[in-house]
Amino acid sequence: MSRFAHLTSTAPVRAVQEEQGSLRANARRLAGGDAEPDALGPLETEFVGDLDGFYLATVNADGWPYIQYRGGPAGFVHVLDEHTLAFADVRGNRQYLSAGNLRTSDKVALFFMRYSTRTRLKVLGHARSVRLDEEPELAARVSDVRTDGVVERLVVVDVEGVDWNCPQHITPRFTVDEIQEGVGVLQARIEELERENRRLRSA
Repeated sequence: MSRFAHLTSTAPVRAVQEEQGSLRANARRLAGGDAEPDALGPLETEFVGDLDGFYLATVNADGWPYIQYRGGPAGFVHVLDEHTLAFADVRGNRQYLSAGNLRTSDKVALFFMRYSTRTRLKVLGHARSVRLDEEPELAARVSDVRTDGVVERLVVVDVEGVDWNCPQHITPRFTVDEIQEGVGVLQARIEELERENRRLRSA
């Protein structure tokens, strides 16, 4: 039973599942009735803390979804507790689409992806903008690790649902740091073999 399943399994969704023959399999996720908000456990906390970016989905006043990528150093999205995420929102292109959308609806989806391991975590929640002077202690905590730039507000997400997704169809991709780490291992091995080769030649 998960809150995520209850939030996403709407009547139209269940109708399509029935048409496609997957309703019974998906019904297991709804067993036990409605659920309390899903918690961010140690696995989710570590996963989010290791990533340098995520996708944020909001909905505008006309009902159109909008997805924006947010990036920064690993750990710029802070897990405050098992039901709360927060990050410092820095100045970008000054269109303020996501910030404006939050004034219409606080419902958001966050999509965390690690392409190298084909792992993804989906989070549903209610987001709110917080002025820096409203909660200075939180501002200091969230700004400890943050994206470079002028911080304009804090975004705090009260988590409702959490779901780990399957790796099917995720193409592995690697960051520069991940590639350099792998290349470093190969380079060390090459240097070791070159030393061994020189020793054998001299012998």
